[in-house]
Amino acid sequence: MKNIGVVTGTRAEYGLLRPLIKKIDAAGGLNLTLIVTGMHLSPEFGLTYREIEADGFKIDKRIEMLLSSDTPGGVLKSMGLELIAFADYLAEKNIDMIVLLGDRYESFVAAAAALFFGIPIAHIHGGESTEGAVDEALRHSITKMSAIHFAATEVYRRRIIQLGEQTDSVYNVGALGIENIKEMPLLDKKAIESFIGLTFETPVFMVTYHPVTMEKFTAQKQMEDLLSALDHYQDCKIIFTKANSDVGGRIINQLIDNYAASHADRCAVFVSMGQLRYFSALNYCSMVIGNSSSGIIEAPSFHIPTVNIGDRQKGRVCAKSVIHCGTDTKDIIEAIQNAFGLIRSECLKHVDNPYEKKGTSDEMVFYIEKYLNNKVNTKKKFNDITFC
Repeated sequence: MKNIGVVTGTRAEYGLLRPLIKKIDAAGGLNLTLIVTGMHLSPEFGLTYREIEADGFKIDKRIEMLLSSDTPGGVLKSMGLELIAFADYLAEKNIDMIVLLGDRYESFVAAAAALFFGIPIAHIHGGESTEGAVDEALRHSITKMSAIHFAATEVYRRRIIQLGEQTDSVYNVGALGIENIKEMPLLDKKAIESFIGLTFETPVFMVTYHPVTMEKFTAQKQMEDLLSALDHYQDCKIIFTKANSDVGGRIINQLIDNYAASHADRCAVFVSMGQLRYFSALNYCSMVIGNSSSGIIEAPSFHIPTVNIGDRQKGRVCAKSVIHCGTDTKDIIEAIQNAFGLIRSECLKHVDNPYEKKGTSDEMVFYIEKYLNNKVNTKKKFNDITFC
């Protein structure tokens, strides 16, 4: 029996990981070891570890690390606390493989700890590019620390190989989020309206905006410009999901609270909706607005447009339903108008999602078992590419 440590630090990350966690838990030769950290354990971000427990999963370890600060120094100190806790935990726990998703600093710290303990890492969503976020460097760093790689598109698979990884360790399996959408029984309109406290009789925007962490001191101005743009659509309702615990995130969240308080008749605000309610709401929303990866990866599967603002997601593979714009109020208004134009044209019905692939979590479990059933060797040879 092989112990598979799955690390999760955010609400969105857990929602994506859930089908894989289920498959690992059900696999005969694997033992699920769930390690929860970051925002899951913070009252400020909704104590979302309770959603994990409500799904029936046993949490093996809780690693508290999040300080009540979103300055660069505060984030670095949080990372230091997490590293110390992982050092103690991995010293006493027999883990055969660590599974990590994405590019957040919580995952980077877990990867560094696993590397020094000689524990192989299976990395999900590597090879992607987000030029506006510090996540870009963290993601590629995790790739270099990982033994096997689960890319979401062929473009990303090739980029991982370009980073020097062996071709037989890199697999294009699609995105877990799309598998969730296809398999999850969504709530009906009445149920989701009751939860949100708004109706879908008029257009509803799903708005999520995170700090662009490769830019300094832009969070407040960019969020104010976005809110000014939303003021031009008084007949539309807005669902806000709050920013993560990144540098500048609390500024954005305070602006959201202030805006919603003065527009209470048409706004709903959530720290965490949970994936079922979030996807159920997307099923009835008119469009997604902001700079979240969900607008790039998952929204196209609902055949709704995404207004992707600024550089945070710059570099990602995108469906034709994604409209890119600048961060100024004028640019955002123009992009929203273009999104309404896509809705009227009905061309969204025919949009293909480049992240969609069948059997994503099954493939991941297959390759994890295949790797562990062979003689594990964490040494890696750099895969040099011949240039013309």
